[in-house]
Amino acid sequence: MKHLREVDREIYEAISNEIKREQDNLELIASENFTSLAVLEVQGSVLTNKYAEGYPRRRWYGGCEYIDIVEKLAIERVKDLFGAEYANVQPHSGTQANMAIFFMVLKPGDTYLAMDLACGGHLSHGLKHNFSGMFYNVVSYGVDKETEMLDYDSILELARKHKPKFILAGASAYSREIDFKKLRQICDETKCYLFVDMAHIAGLVAAGIHQSPVGYADFVTSTTHKTLRGPRGGFILAKKQFAKALDSVVFPGIQGGPLMHVVAAKAVAFLEAQTQDFKEYQRQIVKNSQRLAKKLREKDYRIVSGGTDNHMFLVDLMASRHIAGKDAQELLEKVNITVNKNLIPFDTLSPAKTSGIRLGTPAVTTRGIKEEEIDQIAALIDRTIISRQEPKELKGIKKEVLKLTAKFPLYPELQGKIT
Repeated sequence: MKHLREVDREIYEAISNEIKREQDNLELIASENFTSLAVLEVQGSVLTNKYAEGYPRRRWYGGCEYIDIVEKLAIERVKDLFGAEYANVQPHSGTQANMAIFFMVLKPGDTYLAMDLACGGHLSHGLKHNFSGMFYNVVSYGVDKETEMLDYDSILELARKHKPKFILAGASAYSREIDFKKLRQICDETKCYLFVDMAHIAGLVAAGIHQSPVGYADFVTSTTHKTLRGPRGGFILAKKQFAKALDSVVFPGIQGGPLMHVVAAKAVAFLEAQTQDFKEYQRQIVKNSQRLAKKLREKDYRIVSGGTDNHMFLVDLMASRHIAGKDAQELLEKVNITVNKNLIPFDTLSPAKTSGIRLGTPAVTTRGIKEEEIDQIAALIDRTIISRQEPKELKGIKKEVLKLTAKFPLYPELQGKIT
């Protein structure tokens, strides 16, 4: 970053400090990951210079012959990866990918079903301050109070009663496998579309570890980061019959020129996701997630739904240790363990405090951490929460975390090269 260092020392120092933070912290936020150096390189490439409004061979500006190659590669790779008939790789985020489906299918005031945010849904699935809650009538479905798992019979009853235009499936904090086949049957009976936001589980789906929504859903959206381990961005998969309408709603409907350096980075990530190493990585993510949940459960932490089938899970800390999620997040950050506070189903605390935290293993698994180290991480989390009033003990725990992160360096090729 020598040019940046010369031009803007403040930004250079902020990035350098972020590199150090990522290296020195155990990243357990379920929606975060570390891209490959190849993805980082292409995202910082000259492709950021080029305007490319439109689509391959249908651009508004000239000079797009190489840009077209990039976008076509991204489209074909993601279609191959997920077995889809159609793909649009231009959405800047998962929320904008979702917006495209909303704008294509719904009119203001129309009704749809989506997972309740307190039960694990995403803000773009009906939060009243988000477009999805401002312009449309959302009917929320949730989890069974006893099992804390999706209640498909209840979803069917709601669909029969409210006659939605679509059922939106997918979550940001749900640790169990979602049965897309069963949801397809519900949609067929109630004559509505099935729309799946697989942002969190896309990597697991690509590796064949989670049931794929493609083939069952009419529309599938996703981010390209999280378990997929690409750049921050989004994409859409759909049946071919919706191709023209979806292309039009993305551009010029909700976006202008695509970010071609990001589209290229997506293409690289889609290629990486086709490898055997990536499949093994996804399997290890789930092993690590299940191991972490098991070890915390053995230490008498209440795990929402009792465990996990994927890359993440929720811990009910109020029930387990009488500490709010917000306080636990701030406490763990003091010892270089990064988590996020999270509502649990039927939470009695506010979204600003929460009764729980969400833990995920994609980022630590990228570093090479496996079950042995996961046991150590579980013990470190437990000791931190138990010792929250003991500064000396917390200082010692932080030293242990730094020792562990040093053993599994982030971007080993760059160690010692950035100052």
